[in-house]
Amino acid sequence: ILRKRVLNLDPSVREEPKKLYIAYKNTTNFVDVVPQSSRLRLSLNMRFDEINDPQGICRDVTNLGRWGNGDVEVGFESPEQIDYIMFLIKQSFDLHDDDL
Repeated sequence: ILRKRVLNLDPSVREEPKKLYIAYKNTTNFVDVVPQSSRLRLSLNMRFDEINDPQGICRDVTNLGRWGNGDVEVGFESPEQIDYIMFLIKQSFDLHDDDL
């Protein structure tokens, strides 16, 4: 469900499987997906102070070593979260969109 929604953001979105994560990019990675046993860990390629997260589920991972790009991390644990997760991912996508 997440893969389909991310790829449908725009025709420019490309999926690049890496060894430990899956990168979604247009001009550059805007979200990296790290599969974990009970959830997907998403790294949004933006500064933590740029994210609009009314539910407060994002984590500031600035200067922490981990797989993925960006300073914003969020866990995707159930399909019920998809609309809010896409709201967050779209913010990162918009930052890296060529057309803006």
